[in-house]
Amino acid sequence: MPNHIIIVDRRSEASPEWTDFQVLTAREYIARPEAVKQRAPRVINLSRVHRYLGAGYYCSLLAQARGHKVMPTVKTILDLSQKMIYGDALPELEDVLRKRMKRLSDPPQVSFTLHAFFGTADDRRFQEVARRAFDRFRCPILKIQVRLQGGWRIHKLEPLAFAELKPEHRPLFEAALTAYAKTGWREPTTKPPARYTLAILHNPKEDLPPSSPRALQKFVKAGEALGINVELVERKDYLRLAEYDALFIRETTALDHHTYRFALKAEKEGMPVIDDPNSILKCTNKVYLAELLRAHEVPAPKTVIVDRNKLATLEQELSYPVVLKIPDGSFSRGVFKVNNRTELEAQAAVLLEESDVILAQEFMYTEFDWRVGVLDRQPIYVCQYLMAKKHWQIVKHGTNGRVQHGSFRTMLVEDAPRAVVDVAVRAAGLIGNGLYGVDLKQNERGVFVIEINDNPSIDLGVEDQCLKDELYRIIMREFVRRIDNRAGSDIPAPR
Repeated sequence: MPNHIIIVDRRSEASPEWTDFQVLTAREYIARPEAVKQRAPRVINLSRVHRYLGAGYYCSLLAQARGHKVMPTVKTILDLSQKMIYGDALPELEDVLRKRMKRLSDPPQVSFTLHAFFGTADDRRFQEVARRAFDRFRCPILKIQVRLQGGWRIHKLEPLAFAELKPEHRPLFEAALTAYAKTGWREPTTKPPARYTLAILHNPKEDLPPSSPRALQKFVKAGEALGINVELVERKDYLRLAEYDALFIRETTALDHHTYRFALKAEKEGMPVIDDPNSILKCTNKVYLAELLRAHEVPAPKTVIVDRNKLATLEQELSYPVVLKIPDGSFSRGVFKVNNRTELEAQAAVLLEESDVILAQEFMYTEFDWRVGVLDRQPIYVCQYLMAKKHWQIVKHGTNGRVQHGSFRTMLVEDAPRAVVDVAVRAAGLIGNGLYGVDLKQNERGVFVIEINDNPSIDLGVEDQCLKDELYRIIMREFVRRIDNRAGSDIPAPR
């Protein structure tokens, strides 16, 4: 390893093990450039680099000016000088840290300090944390302070000089130095600056969210790969909405609700938004949907709009069993099956207390409902949602608040029946060009649209079962396209 130079503050600090390296003090490297014996050497700066404008700092600065490859670079030194600068790297490192903690049979009970020598951890249990930290900050010796503060967090990152190492750490450092010097040098991994910012509105406390926390993280990662900085926001962030380039609503929508206000504000600000206010308005009211499908001759179960007067003659138009629906239910809530006149009058009386009109619909038995996801008038996934056990719906809401789901089967669009997909795309097109989940039933009479959802479920292991991460990328690419179009950008969207 004759092409390597090690810089220390004092010659007395040099290790006797460094016979294969040229050793210089910081002041020798600064003042005597002729002392460098190699052409274009690789410089490992083990002096006290963390003092701004100190000798160690100038060694890295001059190394870069002289065309020498140096570790750490001045940029790395400056990045590690303040937490407000390196703080953006902490969430990724903390995520790795917490995952590791969960897998440990005997995790630490108190705060501790981890040392990374060229990415090698002094505590092998946290090797991945050390490696990730070194990937981001190419520094020979990193001190990582971990604290237990309502959860495991990285309190501080800082570079150390070789002279600051404890004796018990030196053998591990020597081994890591030798191993690293034999390998090729790599630059620190840096993420390209985000082209756009996207807010995902969610509610961490929602019982049946359209996307689980793990699915939301899939959206975040898909966005990052496409140059979008994705942030999860909540209701309290309403006043900050204009800071973003687009809005993606992943919280169950309703008209008399903050989700609709978020959509309206985003539209007013000229931001691409899914779901847009018009889609929410159309989809959240089943009375409107029934009339829309009827007016455009889209096949649907026979549906009657019922008020208190119409209730008396309903049996002239529909046979039992009959399905009653409140106009703005979701996730199978507000949907009831009645089998006779007594049940009809009792259930209708309850529902008509909430709404002046309700829907009565012919009952179609099927083993499953189809769901076709449609984005910008194109199908992107197809699912079969099977009925909950011993129930006639895909979701069963128990009296004790417990929710039981049926199983599912997901398939690629090209593997689904063409008639199902075509009817779904046609129905979604009546709403707009957003993201919709079209629910359908299929029997010997044909394919029938049950409803169109403006905020369809996209969850880990269900809707993404076939496409995996590509499903999240498809949606994120659509946001890039819309933002580009809004801005008149001539920059091609990432692939």
